[in-house]
Amino acid sequence: MAGAANEGSNELSKLGLLFALLGAAVSLGAADTFPAQLYEVTTETLMPHLEENLRYTTTHERRCLAHLELASAFPILRHPALQGCGLANETHKDDTVSYVLVCTGGHGTTGGAIWHIDGSRIRGTLSVKLGGKNMTFSQHITALPLGACQE
Repeated sequence: MAGAANEGSNELSKLGLLFALLGAAVSLGAADTFPAQLYEVTTETLMPHLEENLRYTTTHERRCLAHLELASAFPILRHPALQGCGLANETHKDDTVSYVLVCTGGHGTTGGAIWHIDGSRIRGTLSVKLGGKNMTFSQHITALPLGACQE
C-alpha cells in the first residue's frame, strides 16, 4: 500500500513538473526569439515640463538590435540623472515585453517600459517619474527592420 501511495506521489510530481515546463513555454511569446537584425531606429524623448521648444528631441540611427538588448535600448538610461537605474523583471504576454524601472540609492525614481514586437516593427516606450522632483518624461523607440546586421 505504501508503494502505491509513493508511486502516485511520484507521478503527481512528474505531472507538476510537466505543467510547470509547459506553462513556461506558453508564457514565451514571439519576442523571445526575435533575432539580431539591423534596424532604422527613431528615438523620441518627451519632457512635458520643459519650455515648448525643448520638450521634444528626436534622433535617428541604424543599429543592430536583439531581444536581449531591449532592457538597455533606451539611450536616456545612460544619463547621469538615471545613474543606478535599470530595467528589470522582464515579463511577456503575447508579443509584448514589459520591464520595471529599478533604481538603487533611494532617490525615489520610478517607471517602466513596454515593448510591442511584430513582424513589421518594434515599438518601445519608457516612462519615468524622477523622485523628489515630481518630474515625468518618456522616451519612445520605433525600430523598422532593414535586414541582416553587418559584421
